[in-house]
Amino acid sequence: MKPIRLPEPPSGPRGAPEIFEGGVYGCVTRPRGGINERLHWLPISLHKKLNYIARQIHGYLRGKKPVTSPCANGSSIGLSCVLEADAKQIVNMAQKTFEKDGPLLVAASGRNTVSIASSIRQLASDCVFAVQIQHPGTRFHRFDMVITPGHDYHPLTPEAQKQIPRFLWPLITPQEPPGRNVVLTVGALHQTDSASLQSAASTWQDEFAPLPKPLLVVTIGGPTSHCGYGADLAKQLTAYLHNALLSCGTVRISFSRRTPEKVSKIIVKELGDHPKVYIWDGEEPNPHMGHLAWADAFAITADSISMWSEACSTGKPVYVIGAEHCTWKFLDFRNTLKERGLVRPFKGSMDLELSSFE
Repeated sequence: MKPIRLPEPPSGPRGAPEIFEGGVYGCVTRPRGGINERLHWLPISLHKKLNYIARQIHGYLRGKKPVTSPCANGSSIGLSCVLEADAKQIVNMAQKTFEKDGPLLVAASGRNTVSIASSIRQLASDCVFAVQIQHPGTRFHRFDMVITPGHDYHPLTPEAQKQIPRFLWPLITPQEPPGRNVVLTVGALHQTDSASLQSAASTWQDEFAPLPKPLLVVTIGGPTSHCGYGADLAKQLTAYLHNALLSCGTVRISFSRRTPEKVSKIIVKELGDHPKVYIWDGEEPNPHMGHLAWADAFAITADSISMWSEACSTGKPVYVIGAEHCTWKFLDFRNTLKERGLVRPFKGSMDLELSSFE
């Protein structure tokens, strides 16, 4: 079976999709900036068409000849360039190679790939095996396999349905329990495994090996609609970290792009000059993989399921910051990990007994 994976970033010149041994890699991207950030609920094909039309109107009103911008596949943004990954091209390939190589494996990840991956399977159902990674929302029957975290089914739990007015139930997905083609994972899928950790340990050895132990890595995200916090959590966290510094050799802190400035300012002001504390300035190289490889324990804000999942996969203690501010599937996921003994609330003390992530 010859694999096709979507949406790995292309590596050819000008970002053009490149066919090479091991598969065909394509990407599916949405327009960005301005009002586009509010249109992610639209089907991606419609979103791109509207963006193209808006760009043409904008250029006309300014008295300039509309100029198209390059797509990720090197062609122009227009009605003929709705998707960088070409469904018809992939279907043709599947049909031509089926007799020799068997069905093509189409692996798509993220909501932006749902429409193209399902289209490929509909057009060549006998010649492809379509796998959708992450919850596609609806129409699971359009895929041969769906791999998604179990917390995506939180809306079906009695606790969740108490929070949703009954008349809104038909609008909430999923509508039914997972079928036979659905594979549930505990956490979010990611690329952190033993091989990547060993590689990162070697890459970052010169920087991390000399650090006094134990090393606590603190990762701070940003508030979301179901996990809100601000300066109050930052002040609480700095108090806990002052306590942790009594037993830690080193504390390394990193912020995400979503971290509010008021949160980062409080933490930098309180801890920036401490001799045991290093705060990443956001400049490359990103030490994220080095943190995963070399940390003895993690303290992570509760807004990012992905960050929890990666940290838990290392088998090291993971502490959650601010879970009391979270609702919906974030709370459900925290409870699942807590029941398995994989996470615990961060109060400033650390237990370095190893955990395991299944």
